[in-house]
Amino acid sequence: MTPALDLLKKVRAEHRIHSYEHDPKAASYGLEAAEKLNLAPAQVFKTLLASSEKGELLVAVVPVTGSLDLKALAQAAGVKKADMAAVEVAQRATGYLVGGISPLGQKKRLRTFIDRSALDFPSIHVSAGRRGLEVELSAETLAQHTQAQFAAIGRGA
Repeated sequence: MTPALDLLKKVRAEHRIHSYEHDPKAASYGLEAAEKLNLAPAQVFKTLLASSEKGELLVAVVPVTGSLDLKALAQAAGVKKADMAAVEVAQRATGYLVGGISPLGQKKRLRTFIDRSALDFPSIHVSAGRRGLEVELSAETLAQHTQAQFAAIGRGA
């Protein structure tokens, strides 16, 4: 179990767990998950961390088929600027390793933003807290348990 799955179990949130054999040489962890689990890539979301000009860490959940629009994230968060957070900072703040960062069950409660496209699907897939482990749940359930806001923060999905 991971902190993400522990949280979902504790609050009795509806979810399904999917696992696969992770290849450490995979170029994209999210696309690897979509391929190995036979999922539509647009329904698989990656968790990224950005830092505002004041050093506030922000969590962004966007489709693996695209990228994070840092300007759109900054606007959604009401900050002037956002840049990608350093790997060590992201890992320390969340308690997860890059490639397995879940938006759920992080060590620190960070403001979270989910790309609005997540609402287009009955369920989405996000990391369950380690490479090779995904959790399927509704975007609304994810937002509820991360206190997230929906915003158009993805690009090219």
